[in-house]
Amino acid sequence: MKLVLFLNMGGATNLQDCETFLKNMFNDPYILGIKNKFLRKFVAFMITKSRVKAMRENYKQMGGKSPLNELTQSLCQKLEAKAKDFKFDFVNLYVPPFANEVLQKYNLNENDEIILFPLYPHHSSTTVTSSLEVLQNEISKQNIKAKVKIVDIFYKNELYNEMIVSQILAKKSKFDAKTLIFSAHSLPQSIIDKGDLYEKHINHHVELLKERLKGHFDKIILAYQSKLGPVKWLEPNTSDILANLNDKALIYPISFCIDCSETIFELGMEYKHLAKCDYDLIACPNDSDEFTQFISNYLLNF
Repeated sequence: MKLVLFLNMGGATNLQDCETFLKNMFNDPYILGIKNKFLRKFVAFMITKSRVKAMRENYKQMGGKSPLNELTQSLCQKLEAKAKDFKFDFVNLYVPPFANEVLQKYNLNENDEIILFPLYPHHSSTTVTSSLEVLQNEISKQNIKAKVKIVDIFYKNELYNEMIVSQILAKKSKFDAKTLIFSAHSLPQSIIDKGDLYEKHINHHVELLKERLKGHFDKIILAYQSKLGPVKWLEPNTSDILANLNDKALIYPISFCIDCSETIFELGMEYKHLAKCDYDLIACPNDSDEFTQFISNYLLNF
């Protein structure tokens, strides 16, 4: 068996899971870099209690759940129909399905292969490193002897970028905007200063896409969303860019592969109240035919 496991932070599938998500996220040492485990646990508890009500209110506006699990499950099903040599499943970091329960579903031995596929185009310790560490620890804990392979970041991949450009231009044909905003999830500047590659990869990716989109937009802007707390984060803020727009814009969530609360709610709903001019949001790759084609091609050449 060749088992492909997609890795992601996950999205709450009900209002109760909002607290689980926050608690697990802020207990992650890659997210909240407090070395003392007990102090980190206390701070995580305080942050969770202060944020859970607002998170639940946001989720109510999305129908009470994130679409991430359903979209990822659909992606797995479509890929199994296309790439018949592989079995596909997914693991979340902060809400079910967790690594332990997913791995227990399969009777894996030394003749099998596990392919860990983080659904992050760009590398960051807060996403790729954290996800891989959890999976590798659980594989070791369960004494699974299968061979483990890891899919690297893929933002440079030609087929992946052709898909993004096609998505953008298809939306532009229906919503003729002069400005394109690439919105990436922000990170605290302190994480970047420690050597995290995320900002470097995002900048490079935007340059690659700009080259392909020459002549289609008057302005192409990179901005960052989802800032939390008083510390310095990567800038400029997507919300500030939208508040100062002088013409219609399209937003592409460049750091996301699957739609979640940061795209559906934050970009699609919350920022609408801030924007000076009208804008439209382009969906993530999700379970599209183009994304399934990219993944199946990638795996066949892996």
